[in-house]
Amino acid sequence: MKRQIEIFTAGCPVCEPVVQLVKETAGKDCEITFHNLSEQCESKICVSKMKEYGVTRVPAIAVNGRLLNCCTKIEITKDDLVKAGIGSY
Repeated sequence: MKRQIEIFTAGCPVCEPVVQLVKETAGKDCEITFHNLSEQCESKICVSKMKEYGVTRVPAIAVNGRLLNCCTKIEITKDDLVKAGIGSY
């Protein structure tokens, strides 16, 4: 059974090295699907998968339907912005 890898990107220079790393690392037992969120596919499957997996930043990688831990660590919150002095005078 092939390992299902899904890569969520914005099609930008920040995402491209991660895409290349996955391509180089994946073996013949891996099937890679790309979700370019800046272009959004016609069926909107990329957006529904993004919500299902809880993707909050890109690039992000899911393997066999689960978002990798390294892709879940950072989420910008309003509290973070306020603590940085944004919006407060």
